[in-house]
Amino acid sequence: MALTFARLKLRVLRNGFRGRPTKVVMFVLGLVGAVVYGGFAALAAAAALASDSPTAAALVPAFGGAALVLGWLFLPLVWFGVDETLEPGRFALLPLPRRDLVRGLLVAALLGVPAAATLLASSGLAVGAALRGGPLPGLVAALGVVLGLLLCVVLSRAVISAFSRALRARRTRDLAAVLLAVLAASLGPIQLMITNSAQHVGTGRLVAVADVLGWTPLAAPYVVGVDALDGRWAAAGARLALTVLTILLLMWWWAGSLESAMLAAPGGGGAGRTRAASGTPVARFLGARRPRTQYGALVARELKYWGRDVRRRASLITFAVIAVFLPVVTNLGSQGGQGAVAQGVHGFSMVIVGALAGLGIANQFGYDGTAYAAHVVTGVPGRVELRARVVAYSLIIVPMLCALAVLNAVLRKDLSLLPVMAGTLFAAYGTGLACATHVSVWAAYALPENQNPFAVNTGSGMVKSLLAMAAWLAGMVLALPVLLLVLFGGAVGAALALPVGLAYAVAAVWLGVVTAGDVLDHRQPELLAAVTPRN
Repeated sequence: MALTFARLKLRVLRNGFRGRPTKVVMFVLGLVGAVVYGGFAALAAAAALASDSPTAAALVPAFGGAALVLGWLFLPLVWFGVDETLEPGRFALLPLPRRDLVRGLLVAALLGVPAAATLLASSGLAVGAALRGGPLPGLVAALGVVLGLLLCVVLSRAVISAFSRALRARRTRDLAAVLLAVLAASLGPIQLMITNSAQHVGTGRLVAVADVLGWTPLAAPYVVGVDALDGRWAAAGARLALTVLTILLLMWWWAGSLESAMLAAPGGGGAGRTRAASGTPVARFLGARRPRTQYGALVARELKYWGRDVRRRASLITFAVIAVFLPVVTNLGSQGGQGAVAQGVHGFSMVIVGALAGLGIANQFGYDGTAYAAHVVTGVPGRVELRARVVAYSLIIVPMLCALAVLNAVLRKDLSLLPVMAGTLFAAYGTGLACATHVSVWAAYALPENQNPFAVNTGSGMVKSLLAMAAWLAGMVLALPVLLLVLFGGAVGAALALPVGLAYAVAAVWLGVVTAGDVLDHRQPELLAAVTPRN
């Protein structure tokens, strides 16, 4: 049965790549990136265990292994998503025992780029142990590497399955969106805090922490090679037993949540209370202040979707947390400096955050999926479509940008800098929005239509990362003229920062909407095909 699932996974992948060269290219790029980064990690791990340094042998396997396990736990939730080429819900009506289904899905999950990259990165532990201690320590370390990979995959799938089942309730989805968005935005602050703490903590304390980690499932399978090199066979056996027990418990949890998720009704809860509303349905939909036109209907639709779609709300919350964190770090790091360097750092932080704000619409058509067919059938003009989407998104983001500019001025204890901060921020937002608009038209990708909000199609994680990075960098580069005006314009530049920044943003957005709208008029069928999930 496991081999059947493996063949099915490979066949579905092959069929999904047919006629989609962009998806093939992104998959190849992801594979190349996995080989490069996994290879460097393997060399580092092999060097740490093959060397005569006891400190490196104690720190690298423990902290590196824990980082791998935590990465498999959190990154699918907050960034890449989880590849569900074989969606579990499609097997609900088949007479498959739960044990066979879990084993088959586990084998299918191991046939992917993330699993291959993890295996490559951790294989350096086995190589280093074999080079230093011979075949037997290398064999024990290799067994730990394989168990570590199984632990990562089973842990990720069990957590994703449990979250997918819990997120059927509207309130639970809202809470999860907030928590996961905050977690995603906190990865940078956590990394900064750990780096600063490590610089002030002695090696002895780090080794003590690594020793504790080695007796937890986070790092236990990755430090067995060190135990074998030092002749601690009882400790190595205990760590392997701990890892096997953890994997079995996680598979039991995964099996229970998977079966409950497939048997549960896909709909929401019971009937809720209905609210009496006055006026016609069209009036209630558009509201009192929006024109009863095609443009007004599109703006109203987008505003409702941004308020109700859990994936869209999560992206907004993520941006809000990052936008608050970055100014605080830059202000604390500059210690209130007022020189040219400090001003440049603050201005560039505004450019980063402003360009980042525009990425929320980089895959705006992907959120719609097959619902975009209604726009194609009715013949919505491309400029009207994009203008309405940009306006609706800006009605939500612009107040956040204004609050961010005020926060920066308050943190620097100089409210006279408010126009400078706002001008730079809005200029970068306009350029980032223009770049993201073009990305959404030229390089949209489909999001899977299943009950797991974290699922992505194969290759979409790499697509998401590359497209977001490209639009972000382009937005920052295009906003540099306004930043240079602020840095080198003196008093005149400070006075012109806000009006020039606003005019620059409006011009960039207008140009992006016009050019991308004309492209959209000719690419509507291709865009619909790109955002339509293919099984």
